[in-house]
Order: sequence, then structure tokens, then C-alpha cells
Amino acid sequence: MTNFDLIVVGSGPGGYVAAIRAAQLGFSTALVEKADMGGVCLNWGCIPTKALLRGAEVAHTLSEASHFGFNLGNVEFDLSKLVGHSRSVAGKLSQGIDYLMKKNIITVFRGTASVVDKGVLQVELSSNSVTLTAPHIILATGARARALPGLEVDGQTVWGVREAMTPKMLPKRLLIIGAGAIGVEFASLYNDLGSEVTLVEAVDRIVPAEDAEVSAHLQVQFAKRKISVLTNTTLQSIDRTGTEAIATLQQGEETLTLAVDNIIVAVGITGNIENIGLENVGAQTERGFITTDAFSRTNVVGLYAIGDVAGPPWLAHKASHEGILCVEKIAGIDVQPLKAERIPGCTYCRPQIASVGLSEQKAKQQGLAVSVGKFNLSANGKALAIGDSDGFIKTVFDKNTGELLGAHMIGPEVTEQIQGFGIAQQLEATAHELAHTVFAHPSVSEAMHESVLSSLGIALHQ
Repeated sequence: MTNFDLIVVGSGPGGYVAAIRAAQLGFSTALVEKADMGGVCLNWGCIPTKALLRGAEVAHTLSEASHFGFNLGNVEFDLSKLVGHSRSVAGKLSQGIDYLMKKNIITVFRGTASVVDKGVLQVELSSNSVTLTAPHIILATGARARALPGLEVDGQTVWGVREAMTPKMLPKRLLIIGAGAIGVEFASLYNDLGSEVTLVEAVDRIVPAEDAEVSAHLQVQFAKRKISVLTNTTLQSIDRTGTEAIATLQQGEETLTLAVDNIIVAVGITGNIENIGLENVGAQTERGFITTDAFSRTNVVGLYAIGDVAGPPWLAHKASHEGILCVEKIAGIDVQPLKAERIPGCTYCRPQIASVGLSEQKAKQQGLAVSVGKFNLSANGKALAIGDSDGFIKTVFDKNTGELLGAHMIGPEVTEQIQGFGIAQQLEATAHELAHTVFAHPSVSEAMHESVLSSLGIALHQ
């Protein structure tokens, strides 16, 4: 069969979810994938990095064992087993998506797809090519790491994300260029595993997409861990000399040199828009990403784009939700556009970061009158009991309406708690309604409640 109702190109968290939803709605559906099912997120991003970071968390827990009365003596670490665990988890989930395709009767083509005309795809398979047609084609081709001129990944000294996730040995001295979510996660990971880490960021603070107070707190925590953070700093050159590299950095008027064993490049991403036939149908792009409307429609009738290839925010859960909305809109279901400000963002360094909505700074820039609440975890009983009380919860409300504009969290397992604020936004809960919500005791999430109370000037435990 080569004629379908809907075809998805790419099997990442946007693509495979879109294909499943289309099949559920009765569309004859095909999916084209050139590599492993699950895309970059499942195979080389979200999932395997969290498996590695779990190992780093174990390393930290072992280092703190004496505080809880355990004397462990000499603990051995096998890096290959941690990497193996990470790859095994990715492989298992990839196989799971294969199963979901069969369960939902989705035809899978293993090859490279290109749009050759409206509603027409040419797919290059391993031994031949096939032409597929459908009135609806969804491009979910994802994105790749952005390269820095002169700092191309060589797999030896200069690592990309894949090399950083499958190291053969721990670097003694590691330089990370870029302090966004990916950069700080790798900094936290390798520091906990024993590497000497230097983190470089071109702007004036790390995790610059987060609330300024969150950025400042993370930098303080990194300093306590002896992670060297250099902000307002750019890489000028790299001199590869045998088994090490000499990095020349510029920080204001000062030139710095640093000898390192490896360098990780984490300076953002660019969409996979090349060689997929966009020019054949005149599909518009902007700054390396496909241009779409609120329902993922391109300027070409019947052609859609979701996920990273369609631009920020570059998050797996955003891609999945876009895929669902796109397909349901095609099916004639009355759906509402995705609100970017209600998409939570999570960073899995230590301490973890989670946020949703506007930061205090952005809310004020929009001219909104705000009421800000903040509660430090150092006053939270559960956080103290587990020995992890560095952090805080910050909430930003509209002073006039009580609307929750944003929430910003840094501390233990806040990535598991942020959805509480996401649900509150979706249900349009006000500060007073959240204040009258009962939170379980003892729990770290009680700090969420106290932050809301703080915004109303009635915090109980600070």
C-alpha cells in the first residue's frame, strides 16, 4: 500500500504520537523513519541522559552516606556499566515504539523521505525507493546540535552530545561550551562522577531562559561543588595538542587559557530542514526552522510541521502535544491552539530546575502588576529530613486578578512537582484558590503551597 490518509516523517515524540493519534481517529497512517524509532529524544536525548544522571545521583548519595551513619569504605565505579544501562533503557523504549506502531496498524517505512510535490513523498529505502501519497503529510524531522565554527566535533577531543553520552573513560578535565539546559546537565553529571568541570556561557548568567533568581541560585550551588562557571565568556580558539586541548577564552578584556582533556559543545540546535524537499513545494522557513501557524500548518496546503523542526520551545512534550492538536484539527475536532507559556520546562541537573509560565522579569516587562511569593526549602521539614534543602519555590501572580502567571522551582525532584502548577494554570486557579488547597505533610511540595501563601502575604513558616 502506498496511498494513505496521513503520513508522518520522523518517529520522535512528536511524530510517533501524531501517528498513533491519527490511527486512533481512523486515518490510514504511515510513518517514515531513517534511524531508530523514537528519534533523538528517546535514543540520544531526554531518556538516556536521565539514566546517566541517575548514576550521578547515586554517586552523590554514596558520597553523603556517612551523614546518615553509613561507612562504605572504598566504592568502585564501572563507567561502562552506567553507559550500558543508559543504552539499554533507550533500546527498550525504542522497541516499545515499534510495538505501538504494530498495535495501532501503522505502516512503517525505514528510509529517508523527501517531499517531491503536494501530497507526494519519495522514500529511499535500503534497496529501492517508493512513492507515497497522502492529502496530509506531517514533518517531524527534529533538530540537531548547532556547530561552532572552528569547534567541529571530532569524536576524540571535541564531543557532541552522543560522544558525551557514551564515554569510554571519564575526562579528568572537561570544558563545556554553553550553559543552557543541556550544558548544565552535563556539567552536573560529570562533576558528580569525578571530572573537573569548567562551564562557559556567553551571556551574563547560566540557564538564561530561567528566572534570574533561579540562575543565580544554581550558580552558587555549582560553585559549592567546585564547578568553575565563566559567564560573559566566549571561546576564541582551540589548539589540539596530542591528548589534550588548549582553549583560549575571552572574558571581557581578559584572555584566559585552559588545558582540558575534552570539550562538550552545547550551544543550541538547528532544525533538520535540509534534503526533505521543502523547496519543491515552496514551504517557508525562518532561521533554520519551518514556519507554521497555531495548528502546525505550513504555507503549503496539506503540509504540516511539528516539534523541534517547527521552532521553540524545543521540548519533547511540546512536540507530542503539537502532534495531537495537529491531527485532531485535521480530523475536524474543535481544538484550542497550544499556549507556549503553559508548557513546563525541566532541567535535570543537581539541584533540579522546573518552571512554567512567565518569569518575574518577563511579567514586569509586559507591564503586568505582579505579586511574587517565595519559599526557601531550608524551612521545609521533608527537605531537611532527606538532607536536600538547598532551593526554593517562587510564584508570580497577577496582582489584580490572582492569575498564576508563572512558577519557578529549584531543588530536589521539582521536575516531578511542576505539573501541579501546570494543572493550576490550565484550570485557571487563582492565588486564593491555591491557598485553600490542602497539601500533604510532610512533603517537599508543601513549599509550593507556602510560596502561594507568601504571594498573599500570609506565609506560615517563614
